[in-house]
Amino acid sequence: MNATIKAKLELLPNNPGCYLHKDKNGTIIYVGKAKNLRNRVRSYFRGSHDTKTELLVSEIVDFEFIVTESNIEALLLEINLIQENMPKYNIMLKDDKSYPFIKITREKYPRLMITRQVKKDNAYYFGPYPDVSAANEIKQLLDRIFPLRKCHVLPNKVCLYYHIHQCLAPCVFDINPEVYTKMIGEISRFLNGGEDKIIDELDRKMHAAAATFEFEKAAEYRDLIKHIGTLRTKQRVMNHDLQDRDVFGYAVEKGWMCVQVFFVRQGKLIQRDVNLFPYYNDPEEDFLTYIGQFYKENAHLTPKEVLIPSDIDLASVKALTQTKVIQPSRGEKKQLVNLATKNARVSLQQKFDLVEKSVEKTQGAIANLGTLMHIPTPHRIESFDNSNIMGTSPVSAMVVFIDGKPSKKDYRKFKIKTVVGPDDYASMREVILRRYSRAIKESSVLPDLIIMDGGIGQINAAKLVLDDLGLDIPIAGLAKNDKHQTQELLFGEPLAIVPLSRKSQEFFLLQRMQDEVHRFAITFHRQVRSKNTFSSKLDGIEGLGPKRKQKLMRTFKSLTKIQEASVLAIQEIGIPLAVAERIKDVLAKNEDDN
Repeated sequence: MNATIKAKLELLPNNPGCYLHKDKNGTIIYVGKAKNLRNRVRSYFRGSHDTKTELLVSEIVDFEFIVTESNIEALLLEINLIQENMPKYNIMLKDDKSYPFIKITREKYPRLMITRQVKKDNAYYFGPYPDVSAANEIKQLLDRIFPLRKCHVLPNKVCLYYHIHQCLAPCVFDINPEVYTKMIGEISRFLNGGEDKIIDELDRKMHAAAATFEFEKAAEYRDLIKHIGTLRTKQRVMNHDLQDRDVFGYAVEKGWMCVQVFFVRQGKLIQRDVNLFPYYNDPEEDFLTYIGQFYKENAHLTPKEVLIPSDIDLASVKALTQTKVIQPSRGEKKQLVNLATKNARVSLQQKFDLVEKSVEKTQGAIANLGTLMHIPTPHRIESFDNSNIMGTSPVSAMVVFIDGKPSKKDYRKFKIKTVVGPDDYASMREVILRRYSRAIKESSVLPDLIIMDGGIGQINAAKLVLDDLGLDIPIAGLAKNDKHQTQELLFGEPLAIVPLSRKSQEFFLLQRMQDEVHRFAITFHRQVRSKNTFSSKLDGIEGLGPKRKQKLMRTFKSLTKIQEASVLAIQEIGIPLAVAERIKDVLAKNEDDN
């Protein structure tokens, strides 16, 4: 605990409010709420914690707090702060997308479509369907039964859908609007649970087709009836009031929480949503945060009723959802909540071993690595590797691992500009200088550890550059054996082998990093070499400048394909006839020389 935190802990009030933990870069890494700020914030820096909480605390170098008038106000503020700052240790839902709906457009000739946005356009919306495949399956069935328009823009002639009886072709024929009104009514009844009438109609058509010996058509009606029956079995009927409900249940174990949400639509359980995450607060408090994010800014459609477990504060959920919230004590609704809770417990048990193993491979590995190297936990690691063939087309690559996982958006490629010939150390000095002088200039995040793909020479080359830049970042090197496999980690003053077990998760992490940076560098080198080879063989051809070379590369992809192409084919992409003939002559001569 540093002096800043120690001083601020003495100033904490006994009021409800929110607190914001920050790391060494001033980035907010966790937002929490508390009924008593003084007790809650102090608890992070006193006593023992589990591994994940210790990891959070190890990154905290400062904190702020905001006092509120009530616990509910603190809850609402916390949700807003999480949405604004996206702290990496807070509960985050799987994604920000909303669930799909089946939509019937309000056009002269309506269409049936899948959408994730509910607009005020007077269209008919049915759902939501948490599983997009379920929505597509229902839509495909309806497309086969009801010949609504399929085309977004009406064509000027009939299309395939007309010939397979899935469209009435309003693009060509004058269709009575009443026909579409009737179809919309039948689709609406079907999606609201009224399948029986459609099944009866299909059954009548099946027998009529069979009576006239139209057996293929009768078989198609039979298959449609069977498909509706299959959909029915996938949707368990929960009650008879056709009400839309979200049913919540949760379970906790070893610092992890699983929340299950059952989506009941028109009285049927159509799908469930499962979220598993670590929690750092009281379970009931983090469950409230989850619900707040779940309904934040209409991320999920709010149903007529929300059912929650009896140990959750009812007033807080009502403040978050603005709909009818029930804590059932008996009957079918209570059974639904119990079922959601039971499923949460089962999911937590099934997935816990996998999650624990994942943490061990990533966050646990970097924590152990920091301990063995006697440095703070290296949350951000940047690794470098060079690639060239006898000094030609030299490149370098950097990969980034954050908390033990690759962060591909932070990967970088470098073409070597100042080095002539195969000088690995000079190439590394150039790349390190370019990377970190730019980082200083742009005030971007610096790594906690730099790993060079190589030994003493690469480490010393990088150290010289960092010393000139005034940066104090730990640098290590990964040496390989004769079989080009990761062998040892070099670090320290003087350089020494870090005692890593070859069966440890930290060794496997370094191995993954070395393989990844090597793959990234080799791929980039091949791209550059290919372009250089392509360019060099076409150099000096009169009338063939950079733009025309790009056209050739985009169209034919390789020199071989250009050699196989006719003069006319080259001319068709915008190359003048005389230039196209010269290209073919030059490539033919090169082939003869080979």
